Amino acid sequence: MKILDRYILFSYIQRLLSVFVILMLIFIIQTIWLFIDDFAGKGIDLGTIMKFLLYYSPKLVPLVLPLSVLLASIMTYGTFAENYEFAAMKSTGISLQRAMLWLVFFHFFLGIGSFYFSNYIIPFAEVKSFNLRRNLAKLKPALAITEGIFNDIGQMNIKVDDKFGNEDRFLKNVLIHEKIPSQKNNIVIKAVSGELKTAKIGDQLQLLLFDGNRYEEIDPKKQEDKKRIPHTRVKFERYVMNIDLSQFNNVDLSKEDYKSTFRMQKVDELKESIDSLEIKYIDQRKSFANNFVKTNGITVLENEDKDSIFSDSILKKFKNPLSFINPDQFFKHKQAIYSASIGIKGVLQRIAGKKKNFFIQQKLINLHKSSFHDKYTMGFGVFFLFLIGAALGAIIRKGGLGLPVVLAILIFLSYHYIGLFGKNAAEDGSISPFIGSWVSVLIIGMFALYLTKQASSDRGLANLDRIQVPLIQFVEKIKKIKSFKELYRYVKR
Repeated sequence: MKILDRYILFSYIQRLLSVFVILMLIFIIQTIWLFIDDFAGKGIDLGTIMKFLLYYSPKLVPLVLPLSVLLASIMTYGTFAENYEFAAMKSTGISLQRAMLWLVFFHFFLGIGSFYFSNYIIPFAEVKSFNLRRNLAKLKPALAITEGIFNDIGQMNIKVDDKFGNEDRFLKNVLIHEKIPSQKNNIVIKAVSGELKTAKIGDQLQLLLFDGNRYEEIDPKKQEDKKRIPHTRVKFERYVMNIDLSQFNNVDLSKEDYKSTFRMQKVDELKESIDSLEIKYIDQRKSFANNFVKTNGITVLENEDKDSIFSDSILKKFKNPLSFINPDQFFKHKQAIYSASIGIKGVLQRIAGKKKNFFIQQKLINLHKSSFHDKYTMGFGVFFLFLIGAALGAIIRKGGLGLPVVLAILIFLSYHYIGLFGKNAAEDGSISPFIGSWVSVLIIGMFALYLTKQASSDRGLANLDRIQVPLIQFVEKIKKIKSFKELYRYVKR
């Protein structure tokens, strides 16, 4: 490796690492705000939060790495062009392609590494972060009682209309459904007001209720006593409840119950899942079609043309719902028509339900296929975005954090949203998952080749002289025209 190659490579890697770290920190902060409701008020220690962010960070790499590559390449080659370092290179016979040679090799191996990262690291982190988040969702603060809804706390469901006072420890219009050991809801407590004895989360919580009633439905042993629906009612002025919270926050945060979603699978696992889902989907469609034909009285002769769905031979095999009516029995016409309409509505409802079920299954298959292709698209996207950034930096001849940042953000957002729209269209089956995953990569690939060709021949982004020169000439001629007659003659000519 020559000195110039080392200089270009180290200058680029230094900017790439700096931009990557800064963008990763920005996205992590955004993640904290995104999941703030899962962390706030649950007594979660800092170590658990940092563990969640560590597991969630690999999911941010497919967003951060392409943007970092694009921005770093624009800044690096823009700085070279702005400081006339490219002019010095070209004076010695070094072209833009030669100056990009070692960085092309670097991004080739970076693309391979991104594939292995998305195939092994991201699924592993997805398993950890998803299960940790599910477990964190089970942790609720003992005193976080939301007004207007039932809150499951310990062995009871509690609902209050309002909370007020110091630390919201006073309650208004309390309704409690208490669970008995048999898990039946036989005890209901209503009170005008209540008070939480302490505002600290602990193993015991004392709740004081005032001016209320306690209703309990008694479950008698004899069958004849159950018909009378016995219950007890106790009116109280002050009622004390001790709630055991020892098992309430006893959640194993390291427990992993979910390991089989499409985001948690590697390439081999996705292939197997796609095959099994497609086989199941096809079998269910065939089974539904056969059952539908049988239950609705539709039969097809074996020697008939199966490709002609609407042939007369098939239509003749429908059972006529009015076949039992004789010409003299006109009074049964309305009843027969009504029965037929009810039957048709039922058939349409079953078809609509099955259609929705098949759509969900097809959507799941498409999500697996899109996830499969995403393992490969990140590497190609990183490579093409580097070519775009290097060529664009050489063209605009600007380094730093001004124009390069604006252009990088615009290009990346275009790339990201084209890919996002493609995936959304592939998800509902509008287009193929292959096209939906690769459309953004193909577009930036063609744009990268165009920009590289323009930068290599010292041209701008586009040749505007073909449009600008005739337009200027036309305006100059219009200025020389002094009357409407001359304008009419000029336009007519």
